[in-house]
Amino acid sequence: MLAAGLLYTHTSSAQKVVEPKAMSDEWSKPYEPFRIAGNLYYVGTYDLACYLVTTPQGNILINTGLAASTGIIRSNIEKLGFRFADTKILLTTQVHYDHVGAMAEIKKLTGAKLMVDEKDAAVMQDGGTSDYYFGGDHAVFKPAKVDRLLRDHDTVALGGSKLVLLHHPGHTKGSCSFLLDARDGARTYRILIANMPSIIIDGKFSEVKSYPGMAADYKRTLQQMKAVSFDLWVASHASQFDLHTKRKAGDNYNPAVFADKAAYQSKLRDLQQSFDKKMKE
Repeated sequence: MLAAGLLYTHTSSAQKVVEPKAMSDEWSKPYEPFRIAGNLYYVGTYDLACYLVTTPQGNILINTGLAASTGIIRSNIEKLGFRFADTKILLTTQVHYDHVGAMAEIKKLTGAKLMVDEKDAAVMQDGGTSDYYFGGDHAVFKPAKVDRLLRDHDTVALGGSKLVLLHHPGHTKGSCSFLLDARDGARTYRILIANMPSIIIDGKFSEVKSYPGMAADYKRTLQQMKAVSFDLWVASHASQFDLHTKRKAGDNYNPAVFADKAAYQSKLRDLQQSFDKKMKE
């Protein structure tokens, strides 16, 4: 039932959850947290990117990695000098197990409100059973109740900070990116937290009967992402924005390393080629 922008659906805590095998050990490998720019911080694992937006009224956590990542994220937040309990809002760039595996646990521990792109909300609440790719007879992550449905260009605001959701479907029905204006003294950086639209299906788009609009969504997303205006950018996976090339462990604060717009456009061109190839099949 949908009312006042909230989704009310019961999820069973007894539902069987079988998390797929991680595609890489780097998904669960710890990584030191660091400040990206202004009040935006990296608190994820070596490859599964999780972001913390800090404010005077509490903090916003974007993505949670695998189910076992809660301890790493909590430790990273505390290493930066912030309180894990001050997490007030939970967001995600896509509802796949490698980005929301620990969402339910962190929501329970912190009492934070979970806000999800409306097209991914059902998958979030059934633990992935209805996902076009990972779906099946059991959940692949622990379900979590969605407190607010988000639509294209909706704003998530807390403590003077605002994130704008950009609906970028294709990889999932509700994949999304976020724009954040992060203040750093007299300067403000417009930061894009991008969900790069990688294609994971093996066959044709037309064969995915549970996602009939997939090809159209990818086409629209690729067009829109090429036109996004920003100063700095990061992504859902560290490997997607070459984090470990741009920044080494122990490096000092340097927002400029994330300003490589040419790399962003290059990666989108590669994704466009993959899309065009798939469309010819």
